[in-house]
Amino acid sequence: MSQNVILYTNSQYSSPYALSVYATLLEKGVPFELRTINLATGEHRADDYVRLSLTSRVPVLVTGGFSLSESSAIIEYLEEVYPQPDFASVFPDNREQKARARQIQAWVRSDLGALREERPTTVIFDARNPAPLSPQGQEAAAKLLSIADLLIDDEGSHLFGSWSIADVDLSVMLNRLCANGDPVPEKIKAYIQRQSDRPCVKQWWALAKNIRSI
Repeated sequence: MSQNVILYTNSQYSSPYALSVYATLLEKGVPFELRTINLATGEHRADDYVRLSLTSRVPVLVTGGFSLSESSAIIEYLEEVYPQPDFASVFPDNREQKARARQIQAWVRSDLGALREERPTTVIFDARNPAPLSPQGQEAAAKLLSIADLLIDDEGSHLFGSWSIADVDLSVMLNRLCANGDPVPEKIKAYIQRQSDRPCVKQWWALAKNIRSI
């Protein structure tokens, strides 16, 4: 496809959901323009942006005359518009593994609210939060680590043998703890490092760090 593709994210590059779409575009090799929205000044509530997003949230993908928000929907759309074999898939080929990847994506977006609040993604590229986790945060962290222990092998390999977009989503959630200095098992540290070293993820966090150095 030759249509111009635009991805909107928040100006701090702190949205893990925008990262997920950004990684999908890079892994597929789809050229795109990255634009930012300042949530602090309310740019996401401007009429023009609301017409694009419907939900007034980031990320938003614009391609041709079509726009779409909500990262899971965007990734599914990109999988259909840029399919194999011409473009890489960001999901496993195996049907059951693909379903599991989607389950993981849905879970990290809908659960663990206390952990997301007390360990925002800014701890990954900016200052740590020195406050201990609340009882609710501890419960969420324990649940996350327990499930990650079931999913991740002793070497900290990709979840399904080869990389998938679910690795980005799960590793970022886990890195909220690891980057903040909260206790994390060694195999999970290895998994986080493996995912953090992937070029699509490194480039995203570099953007976040550059914003803070300006």
